Amino acid sequence: MVKAHRVVDHIVGYLAAHGISHIFGVDGANIEDLYDAAYFCDDITAVLAKHEFSAATMADGYSRSGAGIGVVAATSGGGCLNTVPGLGESLASRVPVLALIGQAPMTLDGRGAFQDTSGDNGSLDAHALFSAVSVYCRRVLKPEDILTALPEALAAARTGGPAVLLLPKDVQQAEVHAAAAGSVNGRVNGTVRRAGAGVGFGDPQVLERALRRADGPITIIAGEQVARDDARAELERLRATLRARVATVPDAKDVAGTPGLGSSSALGVTGVMGHPGVPVVAGQSALCLLVGTRMTVTARAGLDGVLGTVATYSIGAQVPYPSCTHVHSGDLRESLTQLARALSGPGRPPRVRVPDHLPRTQLRPPDHHGPGIRYRDAMSALDAVLTDGTDIVVDAGNVGASAIHYLPARRDGRFMVALGMGGMGYSFGAGIGMAFHRAASGSGRRTVVIAGDGSFFMHGMEIHTALQYRLPITFVLFDNHAHAMCVTREQLFYEDRYSYNRFGPSRLGAGLAAMFPGLPAYDVADVRQLPRALGMALDNDGPSVLSIECSADEIPPFAAFLTTTDSVPSDTEENRSHVTARA
Repeated sequence: MVKAHRVVDHIVGYLAAHGISHIFGVDGANIEDLYDAAYFCDDITAVLAKHEFSAATMADGYSRSGAGIGVVAATSGGGCLNTVPGLGESLASRVPVLALIGQAPMTLDGRGAFQDTSGDNGSLDAHALFSAVSVYCRRVLKPEDILTALPEALAAARTGGPAVLLLPKDVQQAEVHAAAAGSVNGRVNGTVRRAGAGVGFGDPQVLERALRRADGPITIIAGEQVARDDARAELERLRATLRARVATVPDAKDVAGTPGLGSSSALGVTGVMGHPGVPVVAGQSALCLLVGTRMTVTARAGLDGVLGTVATYSIGAQVPYPSCTHVHSGDLRESLTQLARALSGPGRPPRVRVPDHLPRTQLRPPDHHGPGIRYRDAMSALDAVLTDGTDIVVDAGNVGASAIHYLPARRDGRFMVALGMGGMGYSFGAGIGMAFHRAASGSGRRTVVIAGDGSFFMHGMEIHTALQYRLPITFVLFDNHAHAMCVTREQLFYEDRYSYNRFGPSRLGAGLAAMFPGLPAYDVADVRQLPRALGMALDNDGPSVLSIECSADEIPPFAAFLTTTDSVPSDTEENRSHVTARA
């Protein structure tokens, strides 16, 4: 006889059987049964976050770290609504995430129930809402529907993006028999799939022929799918075969090596926070190859003119925004291996050339002589002490731009930044999700989160979650007492007539040390004290905090804020679509 079990038991068991080990969320009445099921499953760790946005970014960071699909769980009402911006980031960046959203019992649909999101009788329609931030959304209406809904949701997420299952409480608690799978009909209740997700197209031989015909240097621009598919070695083999130079988009800094720490062919970062030499090299190329990136505006600022004139090809799971010839690949490890093999030996392209050496160039913001530690000096101090294998997670804003521009990725470490929606505070949850994956794999490596005080004030209480689970994370907080990117915009675009975006002073290190007993937390305001303070913060088994005093009036390395012609490529004049709307 087949033993009956609840829908939530089936969900947890199915996830565990498919290699998913963590569920991130915030408990509540309409999701508590899932937590109950997780308690009885030895292969699942249910993590309690402080806020559902951060739970969603934990799942996102867990996935981006290479763990596979991240799972977030939230209760009904405001709890599930708090996941929307996190899921929006995962959708925009095509990160595989599964969201398990609790709802009030179906028996109360449209009858004025607390937190009713059925869409009936004027209630909020969760299906319509979550369909807009997912590649797949389905409301599970009968217990046996979970037998098809869960595999469908995971398959959809693997194509790139969030999948959402809406789970009424009475359905969660109902019994379901695995044997019922054979009797489930083909009707799908309340399902939305985003058009185009995972569609395969393109002829790989088109790309092979184009590379074989290339008469001159080749530039590769690598993206985040290279990291997600763990295809770094395959990318390097293809680069060596083609004698190409490699640049990366900002959220893929770790995939192509850095001078002195990997591939000497690395050009640096593309886009509005990137290195001005990249468009120069790309413009001198016979062919540009985009690998695993859609090339958003943030990533391609300064390159639009180049990509419009140089022959441009792409390979990856998503079609890039710039016009190009695209070849679909859901597995870059396999595709790049095959491509390098086809172009090796007698088939090696005969006319590709090793490009002339071009030293990496940097943007040159104006000097700032006010109080606090300069962004570049702080990044140099971090660069001197962060060891190989360290994972770096960066938040949005002036501090994020500085880290992207100045701070090299570590060998064998991830460098992660969320530029899909750029939600402030993303790095706190994402760093925790990454640290859980590293801890589960037994790597023992440390994660470093780099964020501003504005981001901290939004979601920095997740530091307590890191302390609760004794995760090896160092939070480096840049305290400039402002939403500094918004202050910069006020100064540059609104004549500095006012400022809505400055805060009163704070001492984040001392404050956190007082709030959370046992948390090593330090403040530093003098650059000469910074190396020692960094050493103390990094020399811990568990979490630690270092707060660095800096200035909101310092202009970051952000091309749209700079106007000197020797610092910025000619086509990166101020364009507000290039500039993050919030700090």
